[in-house]
Amino acid sequence: MTRTLLFATDLSADNRAAFARAMRLAYAQGARLDILHVIDPYLPRRILHDLEAAVVEDITATLTDLREDYALEAPQTLIQTVTGAPYTEIVREAHERSAELIVLGMHRKRGQKDLLAGTTVMRVLRSAPCPVVVASYLPTQPWEHIVLPIDFSLTTRHTLKEALRRFPEAKLTLLHAWMLPGERELGSQRGYAQWREREVAGLRAQLEDEIETLMREIDGVPAVELLLEPGSPCDVVKDYMKRHTPDLIMIGGRSQSHYASQLTEMLLSEPHCDIMLCRTW
Repeated sequence: MTRTLLFATDLSADNRAAFARAMRLAYAQGARLDILHVIDPYLPRRILHDLEAAVVEDITATLTDLREDYALEAPQTLIQTVTGAPYTEIVREAHERSAELIVLGMHRKRGQKDLLAGTTVMRVLRSAPCPVVVASYLPTQPWEHIVLPIDFSLTTRHTLKEALRRFPEAKLTLLHAWMLPGERELGSQRGYAQWREREVAGLRAQLEDEIETLMREIDGVPAVELLLEPGSPCDVVKDYMKRHTPDLIMIGGRSQSHYASQLTEMLLSEPHCDIMLCRTW
């Protein structure tokens, strides 16, 4: 069975980075790249045929341009147009094609967190049957530095497996945000400081055991660095990304439909790198 990556494009210039990233991923993974454009179903029927032909021509020309601009190898491709609501058709096509990955361009509501809920990107993230990459940075090279926020959840374990399996050559930073009870009230006291050191040491030991167990299941794992930082997950991740500028951040998606975590919303409203959201199972 042919492995398939699905790239959904709105044909805008903002999608060029995501288009090129989809090409690079498909070629590297030996997968076919299915390129999808969703057309407004309420357009007059008499112009749909000409519009579909123009869309295919534009996508074909963009493929050629991106190969030349970024010296990319061309994967096997399939170009298709459909009519309907963009997020519905993207999710449906991903189901029907058993896509291993969906690649989307970044939305245009940057810095406007309250407007994220209605974007195509957010709606696809909520319902996609496979991992979703939201790309906005030019793929001059494969992802070399990947950040994964971790805890002890099933979601994190699955996302870590995805990272180890998909990107064995990358440097992987596992970032855990911790907060202990009484930190604000007792943090300056000597006895509390000693207790905190023991707690954080125990936390690190547990995380290292979890990671080692997972890594034994997978051959050819990448270089892994474990960092524990005090603070809320959003603050810790935001601070790390500003200081280190990774290529990709991988996060787990909740199993509940129509749910987006604060971390997901923060990353999409203030994107500092490409983002990959993985299902819980």
